[in-house]
Amino acid sequence: MDVLDAIILGIIQGFTEFLPVSSSGHLELGKAILGDNSIPEESLLFTVILHFATALSTIVVFRKDIVEICTSLLQFSWNEETQFVLKIVISMLPAVVVGLLFEEELESFFGGNIAFVGFMLLITALLLWLADRSKNTGKPVTFKNALIIGLSQAVAMLPGISRSGATISTSVLLGNDKSKAARFSFLMVIPLIFGKIAKDILGGELTTEATNFTTLGVGFIAAFISGLIACTWMIKLVKKSKLSYFSIYCIVVGLLAIGFGLYS
Repeated sequence: MDVLDAIILGIIQGFTEFLPVSSSGHLELGKAILGDNSIPEESLLFTVILHFATALSTIVVFRKDIVEICTSLLQFSWNEETQFVLKIVISMLPAVVVGLLFEEELESFFGGNIAFVGFMLLITALLLWLADRSKNTGKPVTFKNALIIGLSQAVAMLPGISRSGATISTSVLLGNDKSKAARFSFLMVIPLIFGKIAKDILGGELTTEATNFTTLGVGFIAAFISGLIACTWMIKLVKKSKLSYFSIYCIVVGLLAIGFGLYS
């Protein structure tokens, strides 16, 4: 992987982590188009670095919210922010269970099966189309909603199912306020990303042997900057009910991916 490829993949990760078009699916498509020949260990390390960058961009965008949440927790009071943290924990449970019990099965979907990614993008398109037609209600995310949203996040571990698209769409279809749905969706993924990174590091799955740290660095910077832009942009788009544009995009890319996968 050269520097240009790292920048391209970093930008893809940064934008698609927050825009509802599936970051994992686009990374698979990007690697296939660029002909990424990285050894599995190097590819895993690069992917982890990109996810770390987008997690940091989320923290920067929602820094005020995170400070308020941490301050509330230190006060040991049962208020709205403390309840929000508990809802985040509840939403994480399905993905944690699926990730631990079906890790090998999930990894089998990331072997360059472009046609599968295409079909999953069509499902993402349907979710976005339905959510865009829902009315804004002003209702907050409840504990029950948090669990259901968490289930959609677990399903979104498949490449081609957008995590932000699935969680925001599920939340909106449950009747939650669109801006609150976006806030919950972006904040709920931070613990999962850092948890996955810690698991990979402690499990000895990452290696720095034969690693080009220049490509890692530029990939990180590209993902971080594009993540800042996409996260801020996505919040505005959700409020204005502009998800249908991404639905059309997912249909087009999904059909192209299916064609490429079946006939290449």
